[in-house]
Amino acid sequence: MTYLYVKSLHIIFVTTWFAGLFYIIRLFIYFKEAEEKEEPSKSILKKQYTLMSKRLWYIITWPSAVLATVFAIWLLILQPFWLEANWMLIKLIFVALLFAYHWSCQVMYNQMSKGHLNYSSYALRIWNEVATIILFACVFLVVLKTTLGWVFGVVGILGVSVILMLGIKLYKQIRAKKNWDN
Repeated sequence: MTYLYVKSLHIIFVTTWFAGLFYIIRLFIYFKEAEEKEEPSKSILKKQYTLMSKRLWYIITWPSAVLATVFAIWLLILQPFWLEANWMLIKLIFVALLFAYHWSCQVMYNQMSKGHLNYSSYALRIWNEVATIILFACVFLVVLKTTLGWVFGVVGILGVSVILMLGIKLYKQIRAKKNWDN
């Protein structure tokens, strides 16, 4: 019974962690695009996005990352044999990548808190898809567990990545055309 509660809490906090990671990049993009606005809109928007980012980052994203990790460790204590499974070892590699991604967002957040971001909105849009790829990989690994299953899942992730990148490029072209026509 404990296992199901711990697993449920782990899933909930992984979900809120990813929600925070997805949204923080959107706020970075909006902040970056606000730099192109005229005053007073520029200052008002940058201040608002900075405040929203602070609340999201420290009230939702960081606590979710910590709690997801706590419940993950608890699950591994309850099910230590998972550490002998190939799928779990590969998943843990993706989790390490997720922590690296989270840390990169912390670096961006720190820049934003100082009033600037060293990335273009286009680069941020692409970076936002990295979390999507990690999410796909982890879900496929946990659900499919078989060697063939996760191989197909990872190949599928690469395919989705290509589609996402093409979609971002198309969106950029459409957006550029709309701005050009105005």
